[in-house]
Order: sequence, then structure tokens, then C-alpha cells
Amino acid sequence: MSSAPSPFVRAALDSAATLPSTGIAWLDAARAENLEAFAVTGLPEGRNEAWKYTPLRALSQRGFALADRDAALSAIVDPALYALPGVDGAPRVVFVDGVFRADLSSLAVDGVELSPLSGALSANPEPLRFALANRYRRGAADAFAHLNAALAGDGLVLRIPEGVALAKPLHVVHVSSGIQGDTAWHARVLVDIGKGASADLVEHFVSAGDATQLGTLVSDVAVREGGRLGLVVVQDASAATTLVRRSQVRLDERAEVTLHALELGGALVRHEVNAELAGDGSRFDSRGVFALSARQHVDTQLEIRHNARGTASDALWRGIADGRSRGVFRGAIVVAEGADGTDASLSNKNLLLSAQAEIDTKPELEIYADEVKAAHGATIGQLDERSLFYLRSRGIPVAQARSLLTLAFCRAVFESLPNEALREHLGELLVAHLPTGPATE
Repeated sequence: MSSAPSPFVRAALDSAATLPSTGIAWLDAARAENLEAFAVTGLPEGRNEAWKYTPLRALSQRGFALADRDAALSAIVDPALYALPGVDGAPRVVFVDGVFRADLSSLAVDGVELSPLSGALSANPEPLRFALANRYRRGAADAFAHLNAALAGDGLVLRIPEGVALAKPLHVVHVSSGIQGDTAWHARVLVDIGKGASADLVEHFVSAGDATQLGTLVSDVAVREGGRLGLVVVQDASAATTLVRRSQVRLDERAEVTLHALELGGALVRHEVNAELAGDGSRFDSRGVFALSARQHVDTQLEIRHNARGTASDALWRGIADGRSRGVFRGAIVVAEGADGTDASLSNKNLLLSAQAEIDTKPELEIYADEVKAAHGATIGQLDERSLFYLRSRGIPVAQARSLLTLAFCRAVFESLPNEALREHLGELLVAHLPTGPATE
């Protein structure tokens, strides 16, 4: 890294200088430590293996000031922007530019602790110390996590007590207002699913305007013994948004987590999903798809670590790229020593709808245990011309035929989502983002 900080780093340091003390000594110390680490490493460069396929040179030359809190609180946001079938009437938490909006939220859930992070810190910060005082240690590869830990001003705290089952899904909405150009927001999410508890969480990213914005989100999820979490991620941000997220999930004995992810929007988007199966008999299933066009760049980093006996995981991911877009997928399965009886599989299939589109896929498998069943595979191809010809011969226009085939290619991603209304809506969103014209040569 050069001695002079990049415009990106310089703007982040300037933003940090404007933040007042939280009044919590350990939190202020953690923020200062993470900010110092970020200042030293800067953004990862091309030779950094974790960011090899997602260059950040152009981003490093831009400066993002912190989004103005008062502007975020007064921004007019139409609730129709984040309406989702299947979550109507469900509890909802809305953040605009990383700021909690009580007027747009509905937090009434009996028997559950649900509050903005700012409120939880004001009431009793000590239980949050372990999560928020963490310092990441992978150098530049963790640059955005350092940045988030240093600058995040709000977020969500959800704790579900032992044996409690939420009757309705919780809808968590992150809105980039788009009214404050070249600004950044940062948020944290802390979720604790108690022993034998059950919940469904829908995480939703949208934009209300088209101004250039940066958002970072770090989520820490713990699912205790016998607990269950269904997580749906819908990312439909504007074409001017840069969004970097990290989701860290820990599963105790016999815990189950199912993830469904749909990545549609954004200019530069990266999502790191790190799942640790720490308890015997735990299970993590993941399903995801990205559909890209124009010059979009979406990077999904999935790492599943089997650290206990009799654990299982099943990962099924699809990618679609059109125009001059670029998709990146890394899927890693690590079976640790002693994790005997693991059953793990990973499949990543991709479609290129344009001669200029690109998809980089990198499946990885590391096994250090005995009596393990593990499989992984990846493919990149194009729409089957014979199937396309067949549909056209039946009078179906070429654009509709292409959409039908592409949707069929992705259908397996949503089949296991039990919320039927939401499942059908995600399919409609996907179709709306698919190309309507002939393939670009």
C-alpha cells in the first residue's frame, strides 16, 4: 500500500473524526482499533486471493462521507418500495441509510427481544460486548469488516428465548435513500435463536433513489441447540449502489439453518457467507441465484465449515450474466479433523447470456476427517439451442422462450422455500430482471 491513503480511506478517516464518543469505553476502544487496522491495510488489491476476482481500484479512488442522520430520518420512503407478498402484516424493522426508522417499523413481537442496536446499547451494552468488541485479523481481506466495526452507528438486535417459535416472518429492510450522493452507511445485525426456538427472517435491500451510495452490513447469527432459522435475502438495490455484506452463522447441536438468496441489483455487490457447524448433528442448507446485466459485478463467497460429527450441508447456487456483467462464486466446504460422518454437497451452475458476460466459479473441498460423504461441482454454459428452437417452433416469441428457459434453470433454488407467496414473488422478480431481447453477440 502506498504511504498516502487513497481517497476512499481518507474519506473514511474523515468520517470517523466526526463521530462522537458512544460513552461506552470498550466500544470506543474497539472502534478505534478497527479504524486503525483499516487505515493500515486499506482496501484489498488484486493480488489478495480473497478479492482476486473483484477489483477495487476504481472504488478506492472515490470518497464516501457518512450519510447524514437527520436527512435519513426525514427522507420520504414509500412503503410500497419494500412490500413483499408472504410477509404482509409481519413485524418489520426498517433502516434508511443505516438509521433506524421507528415510523416505518413495527416491532411488537410478544416474548422476543427485538430492538435497534442503538436502543440495546443505551439500555444494557454489556451483553453485546463479545460481538461488538471483536477485531478481525485477516488484514486487507477484512477491510470492509474493519470499516463496518469502526463506523456502524445502528443495526438490529434479535434474541428469541428458548422454545419460542415466531408465528410470522420478521422483515428487515435496508433502504439506500439515494438522496445523499457519495455517502456511506454501515449497520450491524445480531441474531440469537435460543435452544429449540424457531424463526424466519427476510432481509431486504432496496433503493429509493439513484445517487451513488455505499453500504456495509455485518451479521452475526447464533442458532442454539435444536433451534431453527429460515433466512431469505432479497437484494434489489439501484444500479448506483455498492453493497458489501458479511454473514457469520454458527450452529450448535442439532441446529438447522436454511438460506435462500436472490441477488438482482447493485453496481458492485459482495456477500460473504461463513457458516460454522459447531454442534453434532447440525445442518446448513443454502440456495442462491444472481441475475446480472449491463456492467453489474456480484461476488458471492460461501464457506461452510464442518467442525462436529454427523453434520450436513447442501449448497445449490445458480448464476446468470448478460451484457458486460461479471459474476463471481466461491464455494468452499471444509471438513475438520474429528468431524466424522459429515455429509456435504455443493453445486454451482451458471448461464452466460452474452458473449461479453463473464462468470468465475471456484468450488473448493478440504477434508480432514474419516467416513465423510462430500461432493462438489461447477459448470458454465449457455441456453440450450435445441430447447430454445423447440419453444419457438410452438409459437413462443424468442424473448419469452429465453425467459422461460432461464427461469427453469433457476427454479430449483426456490423450490424448498415454504412461503409460497414469497416464493412466487421471487420468481416474478427474477423474470423482470431477465433480458427481453436477443442474446448479445
